[in-house]
Amino acid sequence: MSIEEIENEIIQEFEIFGDDWEGKYEHLIDLGKSLPIINQENKTEENIIKGCQSRVWLNSAIKNGKIFFTADSDAIITKGMVALMIRVFNGQSAKDIVEAKLEFINKIGLKEHLSPTRANGLLSMVNRMKLDAIKLSQ
Repeated sequence: MSIEEIENEIIQEFEIFGDDWEGKYEHLIDLGKSLPIINQENKTEENIIKGCQSRVWLNSAIKNGKIFFTADSDAIITKGMVALMIRVFNGQSAKDIVEAKLEFINKIGLKEHLSPTRANGLLSMVNRMKLDAIKLSQ
């Protein structure tokens, strides 16, 4: 599935909630709960995403030219946000990850409903994932 197809799937999921942001946050929290547990040895200082208010660990690997991520966070909303980004980027090529526009973030209203620190954290996640994709593909 392409990044764009995954984004459209996410947009449709969030449309179910209409303007109910409590429901959207609950969905985000559920996504975080479904995030596969990151290996304990990957919870290192080096894997912490800088720029996030809460602690977020991100591990990246490349297999057969595709990038795969695992992550964890000590905050439930943030864990949901990183789960969403992993869903979009996992198993994609570095080129597709780097070029992704990620329009779904605005279309589901996520950016405008996050606190400034969480919005900054989301941007830091995206930037780190794109940077890791570049590094792994070289």
